[in-house]
Amino acid sequence: MTDQRSSPGQLNEALLGPEGAELSCEQCFELLDVYVEYELSGSGADRLIPGMREHLRGCPACAEEHDSLLELVTTPH
Repeated sequence: MTDQRSSPGQLNEALLGPEGAELSCEQCFELLDVYVEYELSGSGADRLIPGMREHLRGCPACAEEHDSLLELVTTPH
């Protein structure tokens, strides 16, 4: 059995949402390819596209899209 307890910060974020800027799903989908490129290049994706990481943490659909895109561009063909 896994311990499912959260820290106070995680609980606050779950109840209130992230503290900083957050993107909409539409903005996320528009910027996702650029964000992944920044991630892979080590260019500071979270600094260059503020709010993306927070959105991905809270949106399963966008997080799945991010993971799929990341896998697609990093898997050898």
